[in-house]
Amino acid sequence: MNVLVVDDDFRVADLHARAVAAVPGFAVVATAGTCAEARLVLARRRAQGQPPPDLALVDVYLPDGSGLDLVAELDCDAMVLSAATETATFRRALRSGALGYLLKPFDEAALAGRLRAYARYRRLLDARPGVDQDVVDGAVRALHSEAAPARGAASATRDLVLQALQDAAEPLSAADVATATGISRATAQRHLAALDAEGRLQLQLRYGTTGRPEQRYAHRPH
Repeated sequence: MNVLVVDDDFRVADLHARAVAAVPGFAVVATAGTCAEARLVLARRRAQGQPPPDLALVDVYLPDGSGLDLVAELDCDAMVLSAATETATFRRALRSGALGYLLKPFDEAALAGRLRAYARYRRLLDARPGVDQDVVDGAVRALHSEAAPARGAASATRDLVLQALQDAAEPLSAADVATATGISRATAQRHLAALDAEGRLQLQLRYGTTGRPEQRYAHRPH
């Protein structure tokens, strides 16, 4: 995932860029300190035949205008990282198209969590030519799972596991579920075991030539 960081404080922009680069699967393509600089970065990418970034991290207060105006015109997804706590600003950010709103100051782990959630959201959608309501609801849960309280995050992850099994044409292993949802294999195995204990899955064993049989799971219709 290619990311553009927009913040008028170059030290803050650098901190955000390093936090992004530390998350596997993400890379910073540019930083900008103003709306004009961000627009120039995007224009140069277009002129060179490069696609727009996947995601922009944008501050609200920029020297030459509001970052929310920039969010509204971006041809990519965006999250707002700002110290602005006014309700009206938050609502305007959502109206402008921001997928998330992270209040400064925040630690690196908070930003990393939002990025991982965004990656899961993209994985759920990018593999499909279209959506139905279940896919839409699952994508929204994926996008906000890292921002939810621990119990809510666990519930959202469980929903992702169930959705992956429902979408699959054949039973999946824990490794398959981990790949489909973006969670770790251990987390996938934990949720699969819990769902199986609740009677919500059908367990099958696949025998190889050597070793223990592989456990594979399918969603059990109600």
